[in-house]
Amino acid sequence: MAEQQHKRRVHYSGKYPKKFEEKYKEQNPDKYKDTIDHVIAKGSTPAGMHISIMVKEILDFLQIHPGQQGLDCTLGYGGHTRKMLEKLEGRGCIYGLDVDPIESEKTVKRLRDAGFGEDAFKFRLINFANIDQVAAEAGGFDFVLADLGVSSMQIDNPERGFSYKVDGPLDLRLDPAHGESAAERLKHITRDEFVGMMVENSDEPYAEEIADKVFSLMKKGESIDTTTALREAIESALWKLPKDEKSDAVKKSCARVFQALRIDVNSEFEVLYAFLEKLPGILNPGGRVAILTFHSGEDRLVKKSFKELYKSGVYSEISSDVIRPSAEECRVNPRSKSTKMRWAIKSN
Repeated sequence: MAEQQHKRRVHYSGKYPKKFEEKYKEQNPDKYKDTIDHVIAKGSTPAGMHISIMVKEILDFLQIHPGQQGLDCTLGYGGHTRKMLEKLEGRGCIYGLDVDPIESEKTVKRLRDAGFGEDAFKFRLINFANIDQVAAEAGGFDFVLADLGVSSMQIDNPERGFSYKVDGPLDLRLDPAHGESAAERLKHITRDEFVGMMVENSDEPYAEEIADKVFSLMKKGESIDTTTALREAIESALWKLPKDEKSDAVKKSCARVFQALRIDVNSEFEVLYAFLEKLPGILNPGGRVAILTFHSGEDRLVKKSFKELYKSGVYSEISSDVIRPSAEECRVNPRSKSTKMRWAIKSN
């Protein structure tokens, strides 16, 4: 049998690493705490890590106390879950859900290593559209959190294809083992469907121009199967813009187009519809729910659902307006800037 060669780790090229795979210190928070603290102090998120948003505001509202049962619909990096588990003080239980098999495995290990066993924390690899299935097993919940944002460790990993800033496959699936990638999706829709997707999912003002360029390139046999290929197509589509406006416009359009594709590939609106419809049925009387949204489409759906169910008496109280992260949190964690939080309390 051939001897397996030792593969050396990629080390920093220069003082500050730029590539994801070179940032091995940032991806080991227990071993390189000083590096992590330095990156966060600069207002950045360490690679492979996620900084939880609006933790204080969430905990203040949920009013968690020992003996309760809770649900984190979107486990992610597990930051919110850990803080909620600490509030239970070893009495009670939290169920954590996620559809990402890659990151959730790492998160569950971190929580187990932190001392939270199966009696305190139960993980289920399931979409939060199916919260009724979880409630059928667990019973009702006293508090529920749904953080609808994509986690930073997903965005930063070029292999996942979530960011236009780094080259990688145009994937965008939260669960890369199921469904169509964004690249495959583009091959199977019409130009008009792509325009509609960009307008509906992200209010893209240059949807027509971008769709024309993308479909023109594909018609010529060029593949739009990487993040770079799509970014360059968007840049090319906006070539007529004045020079002093183009750079900023391209960045914003790239962010919106990638968002629109991500929402479509993961059926995010359909999932949110199902979640909001089933939510009252899984909450115990007096149960509390907090939802974090990151774009206007999500917020509109949550606001509409909460208002309708408040008027019908299902909820006894709802937030009168969105709650935003503090200026200090936005400074420390710029990715929190677009966050909106809404909450509701189930009637007794």
